[in-house]
Amino acid sequence: MLQTGASRYIHPNSGLPSTNHRRVACSFRDQSLFQIFQISLTSLSQLKNDVTSRLQELALSLSLKCLSFDFVGTSIDESSEEFGTIQIPSSWRPVLEDPSTLQIFFDYYAITTSPRSKEALECLVRLASVRRSLFTNDAARSKFLAHLMTGTKEILQTGRGLADHDNYHEYCRLLGRFRVNYQLSELVNVEGYSDWIQLVAEFTLKSLQSWQWASSSVYYLLGLWSRLVTSVPYLKGEAPSLLDEFVPKITEGFITSRFNSVQDGFTDDEDPLDNVELLQDQLDCFPYLCRFQYQSSSFYIINTMEPILQSYTERARLQTADNNELAVIEAKLSWIVHIIAAILKIKQSTGCSVESQEVLDAELSARVLQLINVTDSGLHSQVHQQ
Repeated sequence: MLQTGASRYIHPNSGLPSTNHRRVACSFRDQSLFQIFQISLTSLSQLKNDVTSRLQELALSLSLKCLSFDFVGTSIDESSEEFGTIQIPSSWRPVLEDPSTLQIFFDYYAITTSPRSKEALECLVRLASVRRSLFTNDAARSKFLAHLMTGTKEILQTGRGLADHDNYHEYCRLLGRFRVNYQLSELVNVEGYSDWIQLVAEFTLKSLQSWQWASSSVYYLLGLWSRLVTSVPYLKGEAPSLLDEFVPKITEGFITSRFNSVQDGFTDDEDPLDNVELLQDQLDCFPYLCRFQYQSSSFYIINTMEPILQSYTERARLQTADNNELAVIEAKLSWIVHIIAAILKIKQSTGCSVESQEVLDAELSARVLQLINVTDSGLHSQVHQQ
């Protein structure tokens, strides 16, 4: 009954005018929703040892429905993949600041399997998105953040549940929420940050290597790293971010993984270059990682591109090539051109003067122009026709 009631007010009733629905939903939020959420938490606590219980699933689902409520009437579906800060009412503050609230969902992730473990992660995604002003003070917010980091770190240390694709994707979304709701300056001051960021970096590299399995999840990880590097200029204090150590590895890992995807082959409907939306998502974030240490990143791209471009040029000149081999070379060059174009679209750079940036921009552009000269010669089109 509680499930039905919560669902009714989360999703607009097409039979009611929007203003009427909002009035009813606000009344439900103010009078009943918090109590229902508390009931769901109490039920989860009491049912934790009853691993075969259908009631576990119902209690988790009820918690998720409560946290997915449209608290301010923005008409944004907070049960969808993308949502911003969740405007939980101030009356919920004591429960949200109670460590047992976060912990119950980490516990349920650990003791259940999908789909219940996935729902536990979905609840954590929403809790990680609550508005900053909900907390009593900075100390309470820092304590909440530290709990989130400890919980996500333990999942990475054990790898528990991450072999399940739904869990894996939802866990990447959870890490992605650190990008939206927390500043780098807050993260670096949490005890255990160095272990956490190292584990997240290793997890990101493994995700990049598993390009077929994790392609739709990488977006959230790249988004997190892009937010971290763009926050570096505003970082104060002496706590090290360690981004200098990990970001170059992720930059190189991304490019290597794209090349591996080409080398391994794929069916026509799996080609990442043909998935415009996914390609755009990844290339929106990746350039910020390249610009973070632009000189080393650009040199890596140039050193990677030059032998491929040379091989492509020689095959055009000799008019002999295995078409499969040529297709691999062309796909690698396509990736590099996409990456360079994405880099040149933005100008933000850390630790690099404007003049140095422009020189490196020109070096990358020159390689693309060199490729254009080869393709404009028309020689490769003759090879394809043979």
